[in-house]
Amino acid sequence: MISTHGYVAAEPPLGKADTGGQVVYVLELAKKLAQLGFEVDIWTRRFEDQPDMDVVNERVRVVRVPCGGRNFIDKEYLVRHLNEWAERALRLIKRHGLRYHFLNSHYWDAGFATQRLAEALAVPHVHTPHSLGIWKRQLMEKDDPADAANAEAKYNFAQRIDEENLLYRNCEQVIATTPDQVDMIVKDYGAPAERVAMIPPGYDDNRFFPVSGASREALRARLGYAGRAVLAIGRLARNKGYDLLIDAFTLVAARIPDAVLHLAVGGASLNPEEQAIRDELKAQVVRLGLAERVKFSGFVADADLADHYRAADVFVLSSRYEPFGMTAIEAMACGTPTVITVHGGLFRAVTFGRHALYADSLDKEDLGISIVKILRHPRLSHRLGRMGAHKARSLFTWTGIAQQLTRLIEERTVALAFTDTEWDEPWNDGD
Repeated sequence: MISTHGYVAAEPPLGKADTGGQVVYVLELAKKLAQLGFEVDIWTRRFEDQPDMDVVNERVRVVRVPCGGRNFIDKEYLVRHLNEWAERALRLIKRHGLRYHFLNSHYWDAGFATQRLAEALAVPHVHTPHSLGIWKRQLMEKDDPADAANAEAKYNFAQRIDEENLLYRNCEQVIATTPDQVDMIVKDYGAPAERVAMIPPGYDDNRFFPVSGASREALRARLGYAGRAVLAIGRLARNKGYDLLIDAFTLVAARIPDAVLHLAVGGASLNPEEQAIRDELKAQVVRLGLAERVKFSGFVADADLADHYRAADVFVLSSRYEPFGMTAIEAMACGTPTVITVHGGLFRAVTFGRHALYADSLDKEDLGISIVKILRHPRLSHRLGRMGAHKARSLFTWTGIAQQLTRLIEERTVALAFTDTEWDEPWNDGD
């Protein structure tokens, strides 16, 4: 597994910059592959004071290779340093005699680095995009056409899309996570259709599951949930659409007197950009007269995440663009009625009114009234909670997803090689 950006670790600081659903995806999939018999190395970038290696379990470890200095680098421009990263990683792999059955890269930056490794090692390269540059740029231009020039400077779309074009045509297999991604990778990027497959992300069904009504009430009391609770959880980023949710909540607050919006957003510590977004959201809440109806819960520890989902009456995924939406799947798995943005891939995998509701997050009336429907109609709420959990368990567990991946790989390769080298020298390349 190769995932170069963000804080990839055995116990990742979720919510920190560039550290969210993708990191969870990589770690959970690695653990399930280990249960299926693989030994898995997760290769990433080393920066700040991180160690060379984390041991996740006896068959999974995180291996860090430095590049670009000691400071954190945003994922949009990390590519400038990834030739250096790939060269250092290649030297380590050859020094320690590592043999890999396949390389699975995540996001375009890691794909850029992994294609170089795969060619040098003659190992199949399977790439998982997570999101697509063309799609993200289109949605951002639709959301704010006047800000297109600033978006290009911030997100490096031109280089990203050029690199994606090369990557999707040259790697052995592209694994999309939604039907929309499959269509765009084939039609807009020109990737060969026979080398594009779809495997959705997953969730840990040992952690995320419904509980009884009595247990739920005890959780609500412990976590301080009162009234009808509307919940959003995620990183503090503009694309997550928390400002859109606050606008939509004005309709909810006017119709449901005891409705409270809980924004459990951001990491344990915030960088200046994240702090600015949080300040803007708080100012918006005051401006709309919702100061008593919107609670900024802040960082939620991973151990408490499932209980927060269970305590809520509605979970909302309000993103401007969302490749999939793992938080929504986790909420559904916990039996929480869920509203999903249509600007993403997940809504195509569920049936409206049976597994979840979906709405246009850019339309505050559509999003707000969808939330109101769940809070006003107990039979709808009960059906969404029950059938949503069933849908999540039937399609999106990590075990099933790992099995799909291994079947796909075994169709492409015939030899299976495991890493069995004992480490007897320091984890560095001499620099």
